[in-house]
Amino acid sequence: KCRTGPLDIVFVIDSSRSVRPFEFETMRRFMMDIISNLDVGPNATRVGVIQYSSQVQNIFSLKTFFTRADMERAINSIIPLAQGTMTGLAIQYAMNVAFSTQEGARPLHKRIPRIAIIVTDGRPQDRVTEVATQARNAGIEIYAVGIQRADMSSLRAMASPPLEEHVFLVESFELIQQFAKQFQDKLCGVDMCMEQEHGCQHSCVSTPGSFYCECNPGYRLNVDGKTCSPIDACADGRHGCQHHCVSVRGSYSCRCRPGYYLSHNKRSCTMIDYCSFGNHSCQHECVSIPNGHYCRCRSGFTLQPDGKSCRATDLCNGVDHGCEFKCVSTEGSYHCMCPEGQQLQADGKTCSKCGAGHIDLVMVIDGSKSVRPQNFELVKQFVNRIVDLLEVSPHGTRVGLVQYSSRVRTEFPLNKYHSADEIKKAVMDVEYMEKGTMTGLALKHMVEHSFSELEGARPLSHNIPRIGLVFTDGRSQDDISEWARRAKESGIVMFAVGVGKAVEEELRAIASEPVEQHFSYSADFTTMTHLVENFSLNICPEEGKGETEIRSPCECEALVQFQTNTVAILQSLTEKNILWARSLAQMTARLEELEKQIANKK
Repeated sequence: KCRTGPLDIVFVIDSSRSVRPFEFETMRRFMMDIISNLDVGPNATRVGVIQYSSQVQNIFSLKTFFTRADMERAINSIIPLAQGTMTGLAIQYAMNVAFSTQEGARPLHKRIPRIAIIVTDGRPQDRVTEVATQARNAGIEIYAVGIQRADMSSLRAMASPPLEEHVFLVESFELIQQFAKQFQDKLCGVDMCMEQEHGCQHSCVSTPGSFYCECNPGYRLNVDGKTCSPIDACADGRHGCQHHCVSVRGSYSCRCRPGYYLSHNKRSCTMIDYCSFGNHSCQHECVSIPNGHYCRCRSGFTLQPDGKSCRATDLCNGVDHGCEFKCVSTEGSYHCMCPEGQQLQADGKTCSKCGAGHIDLVMVIDGSKSVRPQNFELVKQFVNRIVDLLEVSPHGTRVGLVQYSSRVRTEFPLNKYHSADEIKKAVMDVEYMEKGTMTGLALKHMVEHSFSELEGARPLSHNIPRIGLVFTDGRSQDDISEWARRAKESGIVMFAVGVGKAVEEELRAIASEPVEQHFSYSADFTTMTHLVENFSLNICPEEGKGETEIRSPCECEALVQFQTNTVAILQSLTEKNILWARSLAQMTARLEELEKQIANKK
């Protein structure tokens, strides 16, 4: 057998109508006889077969079969085309398709000979000289075998030089089978790997008149063409390993850092859950880390020196609790307390005297076009700073909001929201109305609707102070005097807040007595901060603590309290109106009588 090295051989067989059936059978035997003496295989000699007439048909390519038995079965199944003789077309197909790497030909740099064996019995019906030259220039060695009627000049035009070694004319089909044995010698030569010291580190591949070295899988040939180096499959960075890539003979494997294990995809790494082993003994929580685990306590607890048990933390000493007055520790937490007479604010940390008083507060804000959108946003912030002063709840302080311009709109009534956060969010969602300034109409709406029990105001019998705050930036376009008077007569304590072009005369008409305590003004929207401070000093009445407590007049403590309250009221009345002197005398006489009753009881 021919064992001088691998070859890529393609048989180009004429199956035109001039080839009789029994003659085509002889051509089958010719191909099989040659193949039987070749060392075929994927790394040895590869064989392909095409037949042609007026068209070209691929029987099998260089990559299709690698055993002689499979090739012989395919050759025996060929059905001749029986048409014209387009030899040039067949050579073109062999060059462009049959000897392409896609069809199984080894790359040219491997220097494996590409051999085309053309067998024909007639003259080509197309031109062969030019296409044959192109094929030879592309590295294809062409053997031209003519039988009987073949044209010698055409054979010589197709074949590779030297012509005496590549052109053969067989007188009859009967002789071609004998010719196959002689032709075999043309394909075999000296095994150069056996004849000389090749120096290849791994393996030597013989070619006609020469040889080349190859490396085992996982290695690459060095520039010296003889020695081999391992291929570092990790070097190109495309391995996808999450932690480490380990190169192994041209391939690679992924490894994980200590404390991790390789996932099912063989690339990513998952941390070992040491806590799942069930031997951590942590009192509260176990936390896994790459090299083991540690114990952690729940919020409000401190890990003990044994690293496992937990003890409640005195958070008042260990954290910046922010309590304004006093911090009280509880198990795992803490809370703030205020001194007697003050209540804890909504932030849970600060204290406020205002929180002790319960009021019904309706704020009436100017939404006219003179305010302007950017200033209206400052007004909303002003409203929310007032809300921050209050202890808002269904049974504590209630807040309502009204906006007016040329018309009046209740943004939300007293019974709409029950927390400061809800109110503040609703305030920021209020949309600016623009247009005119009908302050009188707004006061009328406040008196008739906003402080009605239907909209959440508590009955007067509950002794809950009703406070109205009117905010405006200009002169009213309607009369305010009547409804300002009615508001105060109905028991509403009125506050007036003016900014910019607000008219002082109107503000004083709206404000309750004493006017100086219920009237505020700022020249600019951006300097309204001090108005909040002034308002906070006057809006929190001590008497607004809920429903009036009725005590028995027979109790000594009740009588003393009555005396104290009466004196305070008398002093207030004296300061305000001298006409109340007669009432003062009567009440003084009543007080003296009550004192005598107390003395007699003692």
